[in-house]
Amino acid sequence: MTPVKFKAVLFDLDGTLIDSHASVERAWRKWSTYNGIDFNDANRVLHGRPAGETMRLLLPDASEEEIQLQKQRHELAESKDVEDTKLIPGAKELIETLTRFDIPWAIVTSGAYIIASARIRAAGLPVPEVFITPEKVTKGKPDPEPFLLGAELLGVSAEDCVVFEDSHAGLISGEAAMCRLVGVLSQYSAEQLPKADCYVKELSELIVTPSEDGYYELEPNII
Repeated sequence: MTPVKFKAVLFDLDGTLIDSHASVERAWRKWSTYNGIDFNDANRVLHGRPAGETMRLLLPDASEEEIQLQKQRHELAESKDVEDTKLIPGAKELIETLTRFDIPWAIVTSGAYIIASARIRAAGLPVPEVFITPEKVTKGKPDPEPFLLGAELLGVSAEDCVVFEDSHAGLISGEAAMCRLVGVLSQYSAEQLPKADCYVKELSELIVTPSEDGYYELEPNII
């Protein structure tokens, strides 16, 4: 692969830094059953999107009051279901490397703060200074706003950021923000995702090396 150059990193959370698949599926299966929706239909659109936006897509005739009520109940249930949350292999080591090199990084997630913060604690990850959740933006992924805000708060041009994402909506968001892209194949194959600069199954497949031009580079971790 061609080295991916960057000055800062914008991480998605679920499916990228942590494996919360079981919790997500349990919560959305219950929600789908309650609303008489086939879970497979919900599963096709829920990944990478804020819960409220997913619900609006699947319940086009529901009032905003009903959407907000269901969203609050759903998020509370997910925030309490973190027992089997675990790190994606290599996540802890990659963040430790970024910290050692003093490289700015942020988490930019479609999960509500109550859910994302609970999962971060359960997985044993440090909470970054820049932590973007749907409460901080007007438009969630696949809109570029979340990643543009993350880059702005890190003080780095979005074009100099690399986005780590596992979902279609997330990669579309990162591309629209003009970021470099790493697709994490935790739930989809490379063929099922939009084009990225590179794809990895685990974050341990990459190493960070300084570049002479003031950038850093992501390269294959050849053991």
